[in-house]
Amino acid sequence: MKHIVCFSGGHSSALAAIETVRKYGKSDVILLNHDISPHVEHEDIKRFKREVADYLELPITPANMPGWETTPPLAVAVANKAFKAFNHPAFCTSRLKTEPFYKWLNEHGTKGDEVIYGFDAEETNRVARRAAVMADMGYKAVFPLADWPRTICATEEVGIQRPTTYQIFKHANCIGCLKAGRQHWYCVFCLRPDIWEEAKEAEEIIGYSIIKGAFLKELEPKFQEMRDVLKIVPTDKTSSARFWADVKKALPQEDTAMCDCTEEEESL
Repeated sequence: MKHIVCFSGGHSSALAAIETVRKYGKSDVILLNHDISPHVEHEDIKRFKREVADYLELPITPANMPGWETTPPLAVAVANKAFKAFNHPAFCTSRLKTEPFYKWLNEHGTKGDEVIYGFDAEETNRVARRAAVMADMGYKAVFPLADWPRTICATEEVGIQRPTTYQIFKHANCIGCLKAGRQHWYCVFCLRPDIWEEAKEAEEIIGYSIIKGAFLKELEPKFQEMRDVLKIVPTDKTSSARFWADVKKALPQEDTAMCDCTEEEESL
């Protein structure tokens, strides 16, 4: 039986990989990764993946969409003429990750293999949903961080620094995540103006907004005020409610123009 770790490059997936090798040994463990264009996946995430794999003395097994190197998520969306289909995952997720994953399983997996995820005990909905999907396909979903006694809580314990992106973002996702909300896109506006411009162009081509209820060009004057006047630090690590409360607190008392920015961030 193979133990197939969904090795995303995030900290949790790395911990799940380490726990899996410590439990089973490395002979039947596979670190399965969907590589993403370096335009949006930070180079330090790629460094992190290599260092974890080297620590475990395992290769990284690729399951990539053809042309992934030059096809970031926005390009996938433009090619599909939509950011997502009704009641379906974003096209970037399905094309860059889900479809290559299922293709790899069909070609290399065996019914009964374990698929390892880095979800924790608080992610009950994701755990239940993924367990059901894998069971329907004949595989067993396993969640070491939720269900096993822990032997490690941070990769720093074995000398591996987590990606520097965690200083600003909560996840090791693409910069310019098409499933994220206004707080994330404020960070993009401040830190990656090139991706911001690409996203505005994609919205114009497709005719729909990335963020529910607002096109990026409509948010730009507000984000510019937040950055240049209010001096709001771009961060995705604080809760959405706290972040927008801080924005409101920084406003002149008579100015309420920014208040409609408050939103419930989508879960990534």
